[in-house]
Amino acid sequence: MSCSDQGHPDRQHREVPVTLRFFLLITVLLYSTTTTLASEGWKVKHKNAIVLAMFGTTVESALEGLLNIRSKMINKYPETPVKIAFTSNIIRKKWRQRAENPAYSKAHPQIPEDVLHVKTVLATIADLQNDGYDTIVLQPTHIAMGEEFLDLGTYVDSLMNLGTIKKKKYKPFHQVVLGRPALGTYGVDFPYAEDITVAAKALAADAEMAAKEEAALVYMGHGNEHFPSGGAYLELADRMRELYPKVTTLIGNVEGFPSLEDLIDKLKLRNIKKVMLKPCMIVAGDHALNDMAGTDPEEPSWQMILEKEGFEVIAVKKGLGELDSFADIYVHHAADAAAAAGILLK
Repeated sequence: MSCSDQGHPDRQHREVPVTLRFFLLITVLLYSTTTTLASEGWKVKHKNAIVLAMFGTTVESALEGLLNIRSKMINKYPETPVKIAFTSNIIRKKWRQRAENPAYSKAHPQIPEDVLHVKTVLATIADLQNDGYDTIVLQPTHIAMGEEFLDLGTYVDSLMNLGTIKKKKYKPFHQVVLGRPALGTYGVDFPYAEDITVAAKALAADAEMAAKEEAALVYMGHGNEHFPSGGAYLELADRMRELYPKVTTLIGNVEGFPSLEDLIDKLKLRNIKKVMLKPCMIVAGDHALNDMAGTDPEEPSWQMILEKEGFEVIAVKKGLGELDSFADIYVHHAADAAAAAGILLK
């Protein structure tokens, strides 16, 4: 017994043996290390992001409609990254060429970098995944369900089917979900008729403008020749006539049904003489400037054809994305898609 233990005969009985103390120390260290790995090294932390899938435009002034939607989404979810992607190969190529031209960038300082260097939907999602984002809300800015919207659905299905040989938690994506176009889609969770009513109410300002001009409100939609999206346009026009009975609202499409010829027949049946012509598109881009209100006699625009048919035409070159009420639709649809999947956007 050491000198320090003298006079304390019971201390030796309270002393913990060295071997036991060593064992307890190792146990504590192992437990601490295991707990740290479990809570930090192996715990999967999901990160959310939003991708706006846009057809795109090469017309600088038309970007306002797209950027308004992006601004609305950022304001709603300031803590969530919001990225844009253009689905048109031709439009992306044009922006790449502009980005490589210093003179263009100098002459157009208002063009955002993410437009100059815009990417495909898949490339944009891949960049996010590379930065650790595994939960993506993909929100299209399409008007109606058509070819491009269905293509986005295949992207989502494919990304969610990506897996790994090992554990499920190592999958590249936790969740990728797709929002609805403005006029809705099929399904029981979000009835498309309700989406059409919301869209019709969002266009109140257009109806009011046409009423002041004592003109019919005529929209030029894009449409397509492969999918029956024309019915959605017809239902939208019908809903607007119900909501705004003082204004005759009609919609025709550049492609598919109803065509400009169908629209002219309806105008004549209603004995209408004056129309306010406006794009039923997010942007007032090439279609609006050329197909709707162009002046080339070799390729007559809708305005030229209507005027030749005897109608007085007021052309409004503004996309629906510039209307705050319409831009908000896409924010709400992204919120619906996130909520349905249990995704918390902040």
